[in-house]
Parts: sequence; structure tokens; C-alpha cells
Amino acid sequence: MSVGVWLRPVLAGAAVLLAGAPVGAVVAGDRWWMFAAGAVAVVVAVGVSVSLVAAALARDALPGMGVVAAAAQLAALAVSVTALFTESGVLGVVPGSAATAELAALLDDAGGEIRDGVSPVPATTAILLLVTAAFGVATVIVHAAAVAACAPAAAGVPLLAVFAVPAALADELLPGWMLAAAAAGFGLLLLTGPVAVEPLRRRAGTAAIGVALTAVAATLALAVGSAAGSVGTAGRLPETAAGAGGTGGALGLSPFTALRGQLQQSVPTELFRVSGLPRPTYLRALTLRTYVPDVGWEPTRPDAGLSLVGELPDAEGPGDRATVRVENLDFRDYWLPVYGQPLAVAGVDARQWAYDPVSGTAFTSRPRQEPVWTQRALLPAPTAADLRAADGTTASRVDPAFLSTDGVDPRVAAVTEEVTRGATSGFDRAVALTEWFTGPTSPFSYDLSTAPGNGDDSLVEFLLEGRRGYCEQFASAMAVMLRTVGVPTRVAVGFTGGDDDAGDARVVSTADAHAWVEAWFPGIGWTAFDPTPLTDGRGLVPPYVAESLAAAAEAPETSAVPLPSQSPPIPEPPLPEEVPAPDEPATEPDSADALDAPWLVPALVGGLVTAALSGAAAAPVFWRERLRRRRLAAAAAGGPDAAAAAWSELLAESSDGGVLSPPTDTVRAAARRFVHGHGLDERARAALATVVETVEESWYGGVDPAPGVLASPMRTVLDGMRTRRRPLPARFLPASVVRRRGATTITSALPEEQNAAARD
Repeated sequence: MSVGVWLRPVLAGAAVLLAGAPVGAVVAGDRWWMFAAGAVAVVVAVGVSVSLVAAALARDALPGMGVVAAAAQLAALAVSVTALFTESGVLGVVPGSAATAELAALLDDAGGEIRDGVSPVPATTAILLLVTAAFGVATVIVHAAAVAACAPAAAGVPLLAVFAVPAALADELLPGWMLAAAAAGFGLLLLTGPVAVEPLRRRAGTAAIGVALTAVAATLALAVGSAAGSVGTAGRLPETAAGAGGTGGALGLSPFTALRGQLQQSVPTELFRVSGLPRPTYLRALTLRTYVPDVGWEPTRPDAGLSLVGELPDAEGPGDRATVRVENLDFRDYWLPVYGQPLAVAGVDARQWAYDPVSGTAFTSRPRQEPVWTQRALLPAPTAADLRAADGTTASRVDPAFLSTDGVDPRVAAVTEEVTRGATSGFDRAVALTEWFTGPTSPFSYDLSTAPGNGDDSLVEFLLEGRRGYCEQFASAMAVMLRTVGVPTRVAVGFTGGDDDAGDARVVSTADAHAWVEAWFPGIGWTAFDPTPLTDGRGLVPPYVAESLAAAAEAPETSAVPLPSQSPPIPEPPLPEEVPAPDEPATEPDSADALDAPWLVPALVGGLVTAALSGAAAAPVFWRERLRRRRLAAAAAGGPDAAAAAWSELLAESSDGGVLSPPTDTVRAAARRFVHGHGLDERARAALATVVETVEESWYGGVDPAPGVLASPMRTVLDGMRTRRRPLPARFLPASVVRRRGATTITSALPEEQNAAARD
């Protein structure tokens, strides 16, 4: 029997894994590789099984074996994915309707994480499912082309997709080893032709030459592309350090999409720790000045900016001057968030960052994560009287783009005129609109589930009928409305004030992501107004707005801000044209003849047996992942079992990393082993202290953690434990699963009454 019967499927699978090396640039850590390798192994094992069956049958049976192999491979992949990523599979492995719904929801989550995140994205359960399914399906396709159809050249097309998709998503230039690995993967296809043992040996040298030539070609292409400045520039902004750039031209970014993604995170991620602020205030990342009819607010390229580092032009207007220190915990983007009107910035790379005074944003050409920076800022603090007096000749000193209302639906202006009737200044109009959106008699409500969109049709529907939305809709609507009454505006995207941390420090997280309105007043500059009716305590009421509302409430004849007496009618959308009934689907050809084939049964049996054996080999990794997901879900849910589940997972992860905790360890003794054995950094140590305190309060004080309390610190500690690379055997054979005394080790620091819950 030819060695090629089993060697060709193995080479095809190895080619897929090598070509998929760029996934490491877009998914954090190395756990994704184990899942990818497991999916490839299952598909290859089934392919080998089918090839062995085909080799034992007559030649006239071979053409149909490709279809059998693909069907068996997909079935084995479905069983593996169901067992690993769902809780409701039939018998734990067969994908029924419930399991299919679970998988669909996870894939939808993965799409959202990729769409809204910045690479490398965390290796969440949803991302791992996407990686597993993608590598498995790609291996099925490559096997069909290179092995079953004996067409290695055709197999290069799906292999190119395996390489190109993650390479296109990567923000940075791919490292050389990823390119070399992908080149080697393409070269391996040369060995998958239908040849016998001796020809295979004779062609090994030719294949090696092919791999080398492919690598050289890829290197040369990369060098030429780098010289041209067009490789690895996903979403790149114009170069500004040398004064290039300009206005106009939409960016390939969606700030509202990213904002929505942050707000919808089930467990908020801490982004910044800020000290030196005299009061909570908005942290601005970028601003939007261009309103496009039927589309909404769009980002544009910043103007050719100044160098961000050093002294910036002095700011005008009354306010507090402060020196703010920002510690970056987990933020990477094109924008460096700033407070108020920046006067000077230090601590960042001067060659990478620029500042555009017109838009009030600091930006760079590629996403970056600066660890710490300091900023001297003017935090505007005008009084209501200052703002009323500044109304003057507003339009004469501001870019006309901030007043543009081209294409805005006339009904928006009509509603604005009615809401602001009686307001005699631009400031009073802004306050009237703020009160209309957020006041006690407001018809509007905050709802994050509202569908996105702020174009003209969506804007009119939001103002006159829906009246539900989140900060995107509120800020977008108020900015357009103020422009219709002559007040220059822009939409700011960034973060609210965050939460108190210690002393004068505040922590800003993804839960604080926000959009608000900034209006321009001569002699004062850009001034914040927030029309979003937040009810979770994150909202900020600027002091000049609070002053105006308090004065109005004390006036003897003050009445509530009037609502529009009658909303202009909205025409009904036209009824859709009647769609003719589709033709009856074509009847599938009778497949009874295929079922009568003598080789079908042994092929299916062989494939299923091989898949079962492959699944058994991968069982430790899959079972470890299943236990991890259950424990983390129980910890995040809170209640009496949360502490035991969380501590059990930490002990298991520590064991997998080679740091064992004996049964005599207390919680604090085990925690000290975690710190020293895994070399936890300061952030992970702080998170571990939170977990330890919560666990002790639950076990010994009877205070069970609330839902969500353990989720963020658990993730931080687990990430800290995984920073050190583990030997290959330890990755595929987790100690917490295969160690004979694993159960004792995992529950070593738990009270006896908690052991049963921890083992589940």
C-alpha cells in the first residue's frame, strides 16, 4: 500500500495550519492554535480513514470517495464542535436544533468582536469557535482539491484565503516567521500529488526547492510592497508628521459601531486609570463634524496637525487648568483620548502622534497603545452668563462645516423651532434641547437595544415617533437640531467620567463609552452638552447647564420646557410590490443507487471510527475547555457557587501552568504561589487580591458575590497566568485533567462543603 494514501492527507492538513499562521496576528495568545490543530487533526484522520478504504476497493469506486470523505469530515467536525462549544447537543455530541442555535449565537458574537474590536482580539469562546470551524472547513476543502481530486494547484486557492483573511485584518506588518510558515504551507502542496513511495522520495528534493522558491518570492514581494508603503496599512490615516494630509474623505472606521460594541460588553473592561482631575469630566477620543444626508455623521481625515508632544496653542475661555496623568490599562486605537482643551502632552512618541486643533483630536497613522501619558489641559468652566454673553457673531469665527445643514429634513428644523421657542440665545437653545431630551417630562428614553442609524429618515423617526435610543441617536439628533438654529456643533465620541478608584484617581471602562454634543461659543470655545437620559449614574450634567436649569426652576413664572404640540405627519412607507411565489424547488435526484454501493458502508464506518479515535486523542484539551467555560460562567453568575467555581478554575489554570497547590494550602497561601510561580504583574496581582477577598467573604463571611463581580478580575488573573509559554505536551495534556491526583489538587484550598461544586 502506497505511503501517499495516508501521507497526502497529513501534508494537506499541515499546509492549512502553516498557511493560517497570520491568525496569530489577530487573535491574542496561542490557545487558538490548539483548537485549529484539533480541527485539522479530526478532518485529516477521517480523510486518512476514507483513503484507506478507497485503496482497498476497486478503481471504479474511487471517484465517489471524494464526496464520501467530505461528508464524513464535515460530520466529524460538527460532532467535535458541538461537544466542545455547546451544552445542549443530543447525547452531548450530536448537533440538534438547540445546539445549532447556541453555535449560531456564538458565531454572531464572534462577528461582533471582530467588527468592533482592535486586533489582536481576545481568544474568547466565540473567537475560538470561529477559528475551529474555519480551519476545519478549510481543511475539508483543501483535502477535496489536493487529495481527492489530485489537483494541488487548485488547493492553493482556498489555502490563499486561509492566509489572506487574517493577514488583511492585522493592523501591523506581519512578522517574517508568519510569512515563512505560509510559504512552507504552499510548498507542501507540491507533495500531495498521487505518487508512489519511490517517486515521493525522488521528488522530495524538488518539493524542497519549490518551498524555498516560494519563500524567496514572498520575501521579495514583501520587500517591494514595503518600499511602496502599501503593505499592512489596514484602515491607515494620512501621514501628518511631515505636514501631509488634508480634510475630506471618509475613514474606514465606524466610531458609533465601536461605541456600541463597548457598551454591549457583558463584562466591562477597564481602559484607563486617571489622576489629577479636579472633577469628573468627559474624555474625548475624536469628534465628527460632517453630517451626510441619508447616512448620518461620518468621520473625516483630520487636518494636517501639529506635533502632539510639547506645548500646544494656548486655549481661550474660563476654566480650570489641571495636569492629568492617564495610565492606559487596555486601550489601543488611532486616537489618543484627551481632556478639555489640551495645552501640552508628554510621555508619548512624538514621531507617531499629531494634534488637530480644529477637531480637537490627537491621532496617529496606525493603532497604538501608549502605556502612560500626562496632559496639561484647560477644563472649560464658563457660567451661564458667560455663555449667554458670548452668543454674538458666532458664525464669523468658526469653520462653516460646523454649521452645515445641507439636506436636513425640514421637519427637524420645525421641531427644533418649536422646542426652543422663547430661547433668546444659542446657549438657551442648547439648554432647552437638553431639557427636552433629559428632563422629567421628556418623552425620550435610553435603550441600548435600539437599532443603529442616524441618517435623515432615522433622525425624523427618532424625534417624532420612536423616541428611544442610546447616546448615538441623542447626540446625533441634538447636534443637527442646534445647527438648524445657528449654533455651530460637532459630535464628540469618547468616555464619561468613570468611577472613583482611590484618592483623586478614577477608572474609565468600556461601560463609560459615550457620545455627546460640543457647541462653539466665541471667546469660550467648544462647550459640552449631553442630551442622553442616562439612568445608571454615568451621566454628567455640566455646571453651566445645572445653573441655568436651577435658575429657571426658581423663577416664579417658569414652566416646563414646552414639547412640540403636534408632530408633523410622517408619510407611510409604500407597500412592497407583490412578489410572485417562487418556483417549486427541483426534485433532488434519487440517491438510492449511491446507498447500494458496496464501498459506502465500510467507508462510513471507517471514517466514524477514526473520528472517534481522533476525538479521544483530543479529549483532554476539549474537556479542559468545557470545564473552564462552566466554571467561569458560574463565577460570573454570582451566588453561593460562584466563589468555589472561580477558585477551582484558578487552581486548575495554575496546575496547567506547572504551579501546583498542595491540599494543605489556604486561599492566601495558594494565592502567593500563583503570584511567584506565574510571575504575575501588578495588574494581575491586584485582580487576584480582589478574587481572594471575594472568595473569603463568601466562604467564611457568608457574603456571596453579586453577578458580574468576579468576571473581570478572573479574566485578568487567568490572562496573567498564561503569559509564559508552556511546553507543547502541557498544552495538549492539561495537568488539571490528566494528572492522577488532579481532583485533590484542584480543590486543595476549598472548604470541604465547596468541593462538590468546584468539581462540576
